[in-house]
Amino acid sequence: MHRILAVLALSALAFMATRAIAAPGPGDFSASPPGAPPSGWVHTTLPKVTRASQFDLVDDSGTTVLRVRSDAAASSLTRAVSIDTAATPVLQWRWEVSGAVKGSDLRHKHGDDYAARLYVFFDYPADRLSMSERMAIATARLLHGAQIPTAALCYVWGTAQSVGTIAPNPYTDRVRMIVLQSGNAEAGRWKDESRDLRADFQTAFGEAAPNITGIAVSADTDNTGERVEARFGDIRFEAAR
Repeated sequence: MHRILAVLALSALAFMATRAIAAPGPGDFSASPPGAPPSGWVHTTLPKVTRASQFDLVDDSGTTVLRVRSDAAASSLTRAVSIDTAATPVLQWRWEVSGAVKGSDLRHKHGDDYAARLYVFFDYPADRLSMSERMAIATARLLHGAQIPTAALCYVWGTAQSVGTIAPNPYTDRVRMIVLQSGNAEAGRWKDESRDLRADFQTAFGEAAPNITGIAVSADTDNTGERVEARFGDIRFEAAR
């Protein structure tokens, strides 16, 4: 099974583990002291990836943020949510990276590394998928025993593509990549992001956005063997203005 379906499968298992405490404001890192990631977040590693990224909460100029360190490594920190995209479709967060991953390029599997990622998983009806997509999802569910999300947006800090690029992940078109930052011009600086998930899903998939079942954050360098540090501020869902 390819890499991204593994991500979705393991994320789904994390969602089941945290379902009872899922909440609309899942990423209030600033409310916790430095140390381990807050309750509700689950570290999900990947099969056949020997090194995992490291996640912890650290002080950054008086505010607690999530730090992700990746050294030829890959894994994600996932959180179950239950978000009505009609009520709170706007996702807001801020992030910072030590530098862009030189070999990052969403056109190729060996370039599927990013200085920072933020996944949003959607409750997309499986009966709308093609036969080959349904078979791939069904196989993954049998292997992992989890209800794998059938559509996802992945916001990235990339390198080879320009800001605004939207394209399928090289492993599966059920994950659409959206480049929000690119290269080193803004590395070392906190960048605020605000995305209308309904608009992004419509642009990426050509359909209305279903509700949201989970989110995940990561920095990964297992394909390129590089080293990077990313930081995430609070992650929140808001009503449209």
